[in-house]
Amino acid sequence: MVEVEVVKYTSNVLEVRVRGEGHTLLNLFVDELNSMKGVTAAYRVEHPLLGVASLLVRTENGVDPLEALREAEGRIREKLEDFKKQVREQL
Repeated sequence: MVEVEVVKYTSNVLEVRVRGEGHTLLNLFVDELNSMKGVTAAYRVEHPLLGVASLLVRTENGVDPLEALREAEGRIREKLEDFKKQVREQL
């Protein structure tokens, strides 16, 4: 089970601590966030055995970091649905 804790939230910074996930999910989010204009994101895994990671989203030009994260989540869902559709078509 994944737990998300907001560590910091301002007009241009969002930092969340994620328990129960690591590189797989966070790398996906960072790649999507970094493809967005005015958004820079990074993550770090505190220790692989602890299962705790931090995601940092910084924005500029009035972009809200929480909205950027929500948009990235939507884009990821769309890509996953497209992937599932393509796999089903091949089976």
